[in-house]
Amino acid sequence: MNRFADRGAIAAGWVGVGMAVVVGISFLLVIPIEPIYWLLAPLAGVLIGYYANQRSERTAGPWLRILGNATYAGLVTAATIALLLLAVKGLFFAADNGYRDPGQGGALTCSPGAACVYARYVAQDGGQGRLASAGVTDVSSFTAFYWNQQLGTAVRLFVVTLGGGLVGGLVFGVTRPRTGSQLAPRQT
Repeated sequence: MNRFADRGAIAAGWVGVGMAVVVGISFLLVIPIEPIYWLLAPLAGVLIGYYANQRSERTAGPWLRILGNATYAGLVTAATIALLLLAVKGLFFAADNGYRDPGQGGALTCSPGAACVYARYVAQDGGQGRLASAGVTDVSSFTAFYWNQQLGTAVRLFVVTLGGGLVGGLVFGVTRPRTGSQLAPRQT
């Protein structure tokens, strides 16, 4: 046990990293459905906040320790979820070569990377007007706009995952198993 988190919570933090990587690879790379990532992020936080205290065998003790365990595991999990989102977005941003399905008009003519991502957004129905209304007029302004949006998304994911971790800690604190000395004697 250290000042902030029990050993079990530190191990749970690593479990949270693994969980975030599995969820990220599954729903950002293999089956790219970002709304599912959004749905699973706070749930992952709840699970890891609860698990941090269960793994620490926290049957008694102060609420601050319970919340500290949940916060530590939630922070590690939330940081992994947010950083993984940014890494995957960066990969697709840098590697976009303009390929589109022939049914959508065929490949875009652009330089790989930011120019192709910008061309893809412009090619969407009404894309040029929507981008212009946001102050985006060229590749460099688009790049700044895009990464500002992605950073905002990552911060929101971090917050909801950490919040989930704290909820998990609160749930554990309310429902935690009691030791024999904490149970009221039975009336016969």
